[in-house]
Amino acid sequence: MLNALVLDFDGLILDTESPLIDAWATVHNELGFRFDRERGHSIIGHHGVYFDPWEAIPPDIDRTDLEARFQRCKETLIASQPILPGVVTLLDHARHTGLKLGVASNSHHDHVDGHLERLGLRDRFDVVICREDVESGKPAPDPYQRACAELNVLPESAAAFEDSVPGHQSAHAAGLRVVVVPNPSTRAHHFPFAHLQLTSLAHRPPAALVEQLEAIVLA
Repeated sequence: MLNALVLDFDGLILDTESPLIDAWATVHNELGFRFDRERGHSIIGHHGVYFDPWEAIPPDIDRTDLEARFQRCKETLIASQPILPGVVTLLDHARHTGLKLGVASNSHHDHVDGHLERLGLRDRFDVVICREDVESGKPAPDPYQRACAELNVLPESAAAFEDSVPGHQSAHAAGLRVVVVPNPSTRAHHFPFAHLQLTSLAHRPPAALVEQLEAIVLA
């Protein structure tokens, strides 16, 4: 039996990752340069990896100004994003059937909690685990281990919902069932540890999805 669902935030509940790539590209385009979207996509879901989004822009152009322009553009794009399809229906099903709910994110609380509050979703979750709550972020198992501990459930009785390679590695290493729902930035990535991969949470009724997850036998 499943006792809990633990969801990633960026790219799973809200597509903050396409706006990230689009904002970098927009700033490049405004200055007459080209942004390498493929390189940008390669860092999605990672934390603490070196990545210079401005390497195509000459060093005499002020990086502080670039970052300010990027942040303004990114926040504007994110603010226009809807909750991703199927998320609210899944949360409703969890509430009606007594499943505990958590978030396990590689982002920080100011980002995750702020957007959850803005979207009216924060009160849906029993626990929100972010990068500052654990020693190591994804792909280490720490975020999902901490979420399960805070929810007081065994990892094998929980299912994780992820959109990135390091995220699904983290959930697998922690011992959860792993559902992968790639977003536009991660659709071309390979997910070897996924027990189930969906094109959208809206494409499977939550009751049927939970029933399918409960039938999975973990090794």
